[in-house]
Amino acid sequence: MMDWTDRHCRVFHRLMTRRAMLYTEMVTAPAVVHGDRDRLLGYSKEEHPIALQLGGSDPAELREAVRLSAPYGYDEINLNVGCPSDRVQSGCFGAVLMERPTLVAECVAAMQEESPVPVTVKCRIGVDDQNPEEVLPDFLEKVAAAGVSHFIIHARKAWLQGLSPKENREIPPLDYALVRRMKAEFPHLTICINGGITTLDQSRAMLEAGLDGVMIGRAAYHEPGRVLIGADALWGDGPGLDAVAVVHAMLPYIDQHLAGGGRLHQITRHMLGLFHGQPGARGWRRVLSEGASRPGAGVRLVEKALAEVTVQAA
Repeated sequence: MMDWTDRHCRVFHRLMTRRAMLYTEMVTAPAVVHGDRDRLLGYSKEEHPIALQLGGSDPAELREAVRLSAPYGYDEINLNVGCPSDRVQSGCFGAVLMERPTLVAECVAAMQEESPVPVTVKCRIGVDDQNPEEVLPDFLEKVAAAGVSHFIIHARKAWLQGLSPKENREIPPLDYALVRRMKAEFPHLTICINGGITTLDQSRAMLEAGLDGVMIGRAAYHEPGRVLIGADALWGDGPGLDAVAVVHAMLPYIDQHLAGGGRLHQITRHMLGLFHGQPGARGWRRVLSEGASRPGAGVRLVEKALAEVTVQAA
């Protein structure tokens, strides 16, 4: 979710669910060590619970990145061993590390030396010609021996050559049964599942099958009203804000962002799918898409876009 789940996106998503863990974009360890940490790691206190997702393959560098991020108060530090992007592979980050479980174990051991919160791992079931039935349990065993007890498993292989990141999310077949078997084989581990899950009903079925959690990425981004509103019912909580109330709740945040020199589209680009499938959704998207980048655009434009939905609904 690089370039997607920034701080504005997460504030917006938090208004729809009090319970779900939110994850940052993947931030590389070298960027944390050498870059603008406040820009990379800063967030609003309203975003809790929130996990920092790191990318890297150098244990010492990851240890330092965790040390530097500790004062920011994240609830979890996650090492991404699942992203198949070319720009990630070139730095030996992401899914390519599925081929090097011993190195991953060294990385997480180093991270835990500096982390005041749990260190977790997001991975694939394998890459390229690996046999997931063999490599995934070996990977879990070796990384768990280094002290990690929480894994988020994308239930697809990643093909490091020949498929784009988008194709890697769609073409390799899903193997949910394998992930369930990993939970049965490693009952002491927290095993969450990711990949191809787009509804709360699917999520509930995964939990009822014995898995410990479900990660939803692009469906939650593109159709947040359908996926995130109502998600807290999985914990037995009552309903929260509806989509219209979420927009109203965002207006003070938008005002504050604009007062600090920000642009409206930096926030509203994350809000386009809120009313997906509802009357007026096209008008909502059109008003925001056409107007949010214009100089002087502000909350009145958002209210104008909202009128497209509320008038249609009436």
